[in-house]
Amino acid sequence: MRDRVAFVTGAGQGIGLGIARALAAGGARLALIDIDAAQLESAAAELGAVTDVASFTLDVRDRAAYAAVAGEVEAQLGHVSLLFNNAGVANGASPRRVTFADWDWVLGVNLQGVVNGIQTFMPTMIERGDGGYIVNTASGAGLVGLGTDFLYVTSKFAVVGLSESLHVKLAKYGIGVSVLCPGPVDTNILANSERLRSDQSDRHVRTTDKSDLLKSGVSPDTVGRMVLDAMAAGRLYIHTDDVMEQPIKVRTQLLLDALPSALASLA
Repeated sequence: MRDRVAFVTGAGQGIGLGIARALAAGGARLALIDIDAAQLESAAAELGAVTDVASFTLDVRDRAAYAAVAGEVEAQLGHVSLLFNNAGVANGASPRRVTFADWDWVLGVNLQGVVNGIQTFMPTMIERGDGGYIVNTASGAGLVGLGTDFLYVTSKFAVVGLSESLHVKLAKYGIGVSVLCPGPVDTNILANSERLRSDQSDRHVRTTDKSDLLKSGVSPDTVGRMVLDAMAAGRLYIHTDDVMEQPIKVRTQLLLDALPSALASLA
């Protein structure tokens, strides 16, 4: 990590800040990216006492702004070789009331934001030939979608699939890829998502009833250390606990059980 430049989205708080703290402790230089200017300022002040930091307010959905920020980062800190696509939102819209705006917002941040990060930095990582690493934040809900919010699940399943594919494709260039699939983590993602969305839609369903579950989870700093440990080992999947063990087994068995019946119907 030492002296490499790390670009971390959603870095003002929560998991992004936990990852940034772990990176700073490892000697990386940091580009801290967040849509929340106040949280970003606080994070930059804290980590600026540890390592070189540049911070930028950015909506990761804005492709042109993303490119401009990337250019500023590389001018100030050097070329980015560690990319953490972490920015994310949650939405509890019901199937009965969901709107195109809900879809656009969740997929825009959770999926297109990841795509924008990858497409902005991956080609130059390959061209430079000095390796690198990409960590995409998905969720346990990106592995099992049964009974979970369908907007969130759609975005996170896509991030898992994208990461699995790139893990193989980028290995020959010396670029590692991991996907973070956290269970409950003690963050304010639900309240922050409600605040960010409240001025855009009156159809948003409040999700604060799940806050207690998140509060029972691991700390963002613990997640940050888990991420760096997984990167050192080159692990594709990063779990923060074993809460998804049984749901993964159930889903896998359902998939396997469907195979014989599907094949038999074609006989």
